Amino acid sequence: MNHQFRGVLALLVVTLVWGTTFPAMKGLTVYFSPVWIIFSRFALAAVLLAPFLWRARRDDLRAGAVLGLLLFFCFLFQVEGLALTSSNRNAFICGLNVLIVPLLGVMGGRLPERKLVLALLLAVGGLAALCWDDGSWGRGDWLALMSALCFAVYVRTMEVRLRQASRLLSVTAAQIGTVALCAALWLLAREVPRGSIDVAQDAANYWAYIGHGLQQYWWNVGYLGVVATAAIISLQSWGQARTTANEAAVIYSFEPGAAAFFAFFWLGEALSPRAWLGATLLISGMIVSQWNTASRPPAALAPE
Repeated sequence: MNHQFRGVLALLVVTLVWGTTFPAMKGLTVYFSPVWIIFSRFALAAVLLAPFLWRARRDDLRAGAVLGLLLFFCFLFQVEGLALTSSNRNAFICGLNVLIVPLLGVMGGRLPERKLVLALLLAVGGLAALCWDDGSWGRGDWLALMSALCFAVYVRTMEVRLRQASRLLSVTAAQIGTVALCAALWLLAREVPRGSIDVAQDAANYWAYIGHGLQQYWWNVGYLGVVATAAIISLQSWGQARTTANEAAVIYSFEPGAAAFFAFFWLGEALSPRAWLGATLLISGMIVSQWNTASRPPAALAPE
């Protein structure tokens, strides 16, 4: 099994676990604001990966900070847009990063292979069948489109930064810590109470509310922080260091299909015939993207 194929398998596992975050997030969205969800999961993951920042090289820290800033805005635009539009429209528009990633490569003078063009068409068709619903374009859709653009830039940046990194886990730890820091600053600037009558009492009630929520939903936060963030972003970094950004984009397009699959078995949400067609097209796109792929030299990074 060569490095490229192992990287593809790693990203497939990443995408499947991303699909499981839907039931884990469902309870949290009732209680917490979107940025609190981002902060809680990334802060826990940052604590777990903090030892890998010890004696980390400056270039690795810089790469992690850039990736973390991009990833924060990916999440921010997505969850803010989700509050203003349906989840189906949000999923489809955010999934357009499948097209944006190779388009960014075309702008840089790199034309995609024919099989990848076919894979992208299958992936976009699958997303449309799985997620699209009717309605006029609004502010929430623009925010979702910004999330797609940020994620495309994030995936393209990872392709370059991770191949230049000295220690993958140092980059990952810096990336996750940056997302947690950005979320904390956002919360302090926009959500922590700043009442004009009794600031101390308002703050006490606010933190009591947050503490109660963390106790009530500790399993959700723990799963999102430990498995879906610390472990999976580390695996994502390892896998993407061994694949191209275009290949990663096609694999990531399966996320809505994975989310629908786990929602069907965990939450009892039925899949329509159109949804099954969409999932089939997404899987077909991944298969086509990897069909008869020529081997290439292994990445310079050693597994950690």
